[in-house]
Amino acid sequence: MGTLMTLKNVGYRTADRDILHDINWDIPEQAHLTLTGPSGGGKSTLLQLMASLISPTSGEVQFQGQPQSTYDPIAYRRQVSYCFQLPTLFGETVADNLAFPYQIRKLPVDQDHVKEALANVGLAPTVLDQPVDKLSGGERQRVALIRNVLFLPKLLLLDEVTASLDEENKTIIHHWLHHLNVDRQVTTIMITHDSGEIQAASQLVRLTAGELEVGA
Repeated sequence: MGTLMTLKNVGYRTADRDILHDINWDIPEQAHLTLTGPSGGGKSTLLQLMASLISPTSGEVQFQGQPQSTYDPIAYRRQVSYCFQLPTLFGETVADNLAFPYQIRKLPVDQDHVKEALANVGLAPTVLDQPVDKLSGGERQRVALIRNVLFLPKLLLLDEVTASLDEENKTIIHHWLHHLNVDRQVTTIMITHDSGEIQAASQLVRLTAGELEVGA
């Protein structure tokens, strides 16, 4: 397996402080990485840089051997998908949200695929008719995750997506992410402060005060 993404001397600073310092990181294809560290250490900033939601103030991000800046932004974000801790659902129903990835690609909705994805995270097909404002936090998070992977990215970036979930929902999400990583070859990087998730991590990466420790 090769390297999917490389960060070369990547830094990020705002007007009043340095958030990331000289990050050098090779991310292998099909890796399943857990990113942890103190709050305010730059973890979300790092994932947003990798997702091309913000740009580094120094250094370069490369994806599949090419500078991130050379990609069409829409095409890039279909391959590198960022999942927010507090997801935004839109439209009126769950079906509206899960139709969106098809609509932007000008494709008909594959209802069988949508229902299979719902089943994979423990949701019944009847949830499609649910108004989004009636969903529980766990349901909202699972619907948002499905929306991100109905068309599989190469790299899935997860920003504390299990932080607000109960243990049952965390277990469902963990099993599903394991399936995406092992069976569908999606590279995943997950930010967490959860001690159980940190202990269970197969590959742990720590970010402290903007500096990266791989294999910590």
